[in-house]
Amino acid sequence: MTVPFEKLRSEFKRVLLSLGFSEQKAEICATTFAENSRDGVYTHGLNRFPTFVEYVKKGLVNPGGEPTKESAFGSLEQWEGNSGPGILNARFCMARAIELANENGISCVAIRNTNHWMRAGAYGWQAADAGMIGICFSNTIANLPPWGGIDPRLGNNPLVIAVPRKGGHVVLDMAISQYSVGKLNQYRSNHQPLPEPGGYDAEGKLSTDAAAILQSQRLLPIGFWKGSGLSLVLDLLATVLSQGKSTAQVTKTENESGVSQVFICIKSDSGEHSSHLIEEIIAYTKTSRLVKEGESISYPGENTLRTREKSLKEGVLVDEGVWEKVLGL
Repeated sequence: MTVPFEKLRSEFKRVLLSLGFSEQKAEICATTFAENSRDGVYTHGLNRFPTFVEYVKKGLVNPGGEPTKESAFGSLEQWEGNSGPGILNARFCMARAIELANENGISCVAIRNTNHWMRAGAYGWQAADAGMIGICFSNTIANLPPWGGIDPRLGNNPLVIAVPRKGGHVVLDMAISQYSVGKLNQYRSNHQPLPEPGGYDAEGKLSTDAAAILQSQRLLPIGFWKGSGLSLVLDLLATVLSQGKSTAQVTKTENESGVSQVFICIKSDSGEHSSHLIEEIIAYTKTSRLVKEGESISYPGENTLRTREKSLKEGVLVDEGVWEKVLGL
């Protein structure tokens, strides 16, 4: 079923206000959750909202928590998240990174003791909308085995790289596993096989069965050992730059709360030469022969724009069961 975007946002805001969020904070969070579903990232929009509410009720997310600056050195800053809502802390940090990059050309803002920021790509779009190249990443609870291991010891640490573009920003938003945990849960709920193997079953065989992969906890890292290494260094960077909790420390709490995040901005040259280079790269990429006739090659973020347009015209696609649950909150 579909729900109008404004209806989705208003229901989210209603629930957040009942949980003690201020009018402004409820509006920002509700809009972000609704935009995530609008853009097709259902796993971190409507589908994640009940979990967010649960974390607020448990006291893991503090609706009144505000970020406070801990230290600064030039265009590098460290902030304390004070257990505030991850969406609000992330939007604040990216806004601060944009401000510092406007002054210095480049910036890095790191935050500790914050919470899940929902769709990571939202902050890449935020940077690109401001004309900035944006890079951001977060550590998470351990849910990915290191290469050669069986037990989860790495975070599925999302990485975002965004490049502003007049015809539609290029925004890479990726988990470090072949499929994010949220996407695996979505396939499991829909009783659908994965398009490609996403991990191992209990017998150690590559599988397209999301339920079997979630049960074994053996998600497949992107690029095999390379993804494993990338997850490790992202955790190192997020922890060291923020002086916050590592994946190991977050995992000990048994809740994905108190994570560490980094936001980097680079002032982009918006001149005709840079625009030409970007278009040349995208155009050249699309000249490849297709695996299947009738399909197309898309740059990161292109399908997001198509989904966004369709959602605003026809309504946002929702899981009826989750939607009814939100209406009852």
